[in-house]
Amino acid sequence: MTSVQQSPRNVSRGRRRERVNASQRRCDRSSDSQLQVFKATNMEDEKYELHPLMHGCDDSWTWNRREKSREVTLYGNSFNIAHFHPNWSSGTAGVRGTRVLNNGKYFWEIHLSQRIFGTSMMFGIATKYARLHVDSFTNLLGEDCHGWGLSHKGLLWHGGTWYHYTKPFRENEATVIGILFDGVDGTLTFYKDGKCLGIAFRGLHEVKQSLYPMVCSTAAKTEMKLTGMKRDFVNLQDRCRAVILKCVVDKTSIDELMIPPRIKGYLKEGINEIRMQPFQPISENEYLLGT
Repeated sequence: MTSVQQSPRNVSRGRRRERVNASQRRCDRSSDSQLQVFKATNMEDEKYELHPLMHGCDDSWTWNRREKSREVTLYGNSFNIAHFHPNWSSGTAGVRGTRVLNNGKYFWEIHLSQRIFGTSMMFGIATKYARLHVDSFTNLLGEDCHGWGLSHKGLLWHGGTWYHYTKPFRENEATVIGILFDGVDGTLTFYKDGKCLGIAFRGLHEVKQSLYPMVCSTAAKTEMKLTGMKRDFVNLQDRCRAVILKCVVDKTSIDELMIPPRIKGYLKEGINEIRMQPFQPISENEYLLGT
């Protein structure tokens, strides 16, 4: 056989390609390794590929003891568990959260017990004009223009109209519903067991009334546990305060810090917001768009 002798130029090009390919393989292995480390060290909840507010901070709010149906019992840490129809059910019961959502970006989770059944179990947001109780089995959250909700049957409700959104939930199987509200873009997005279901509602930035988280249920002895609350930072100052308050026990600890009085006052306001009332970056009056 006659061997074909390659020119020096072709040999040089071949060697360069081999070096580039070897370098690319090393880069790919490094990227895969870095991604695995990132997922292991930065994901606060492994069920999310990317947490909706992974760069935000913990939020603090709960179910409102004064704005609920008589058929809802609240208990648990900071009354974060809503128990519906403790004896038997003859209607639909709901409860609102204490968080004002407008203009901010917030995420929270609703852990559903294994008792998932009945006419309607719903999660979403509503204004203060949405009804919290009715003596009939109905899709309460979204029955009118004051609510936007997802039912366990996979339907979205608003203005008394329903739309197909996702598959019905499996009955008697525990489920976690994540809810992402973006008051800047005006969207509401749902997650189910860590999987994003897509944007459910748009145009919420045009709502003039204050918006609150809300859940409701027609089924007896069902529970919804509020967890995983997070919010986006308003600005760099807000971000810095959140980091500092992680190391502060109480207001006395702030007084011991060698910082100007004005900054101490700002930090103390943060403690009040976190431990006494929900965080509100601006006053509720300013939430009313167009006023």
